[in-house]
Amino acid sequence: MAQQIGKGSLIAGALAAISASVCCVGPLALLALGVSGTWVGSLTVMQAYRPLFIGLTLLFLGLALHKLYLAPQVCATDTTCANARTITRQRIVFWVVTGLLLGLLAVPWLAPLFY
Repeated sequence: MAQQIGKGSLIAGALAAISASVCCVGPLALLALGVSGTWVGSLTVMQAYRPLFIGLTLLFLGLALHKLYLAPQVCATDTTCANARTITRQRIVFWVVTGLLLGLLAVPWLAPLFY
């Protein structure tokens, strides 16, 4: 089984980013799908917790960055984590996920431009 460097941090960062943007992305997505009602307005109750989730997102992304770039890797020569291509792919996935998460966190500031 291949060792996944920073996988848990990326998953935790993604969950925290989704939680941080649920107050704004959720109602916008429901309205785009045609779902309406007075209860859609109550989905903004999570807005009070948004700074906490933004902090958690940045913390977990920082942990993944640390594991991928700063922490020394201890691998046996025959394992997949010693392969340079594997580490390169993990770093590419990290930057793609980081871009998506930062875009997701920016939705509440960008959403008023669209409606």
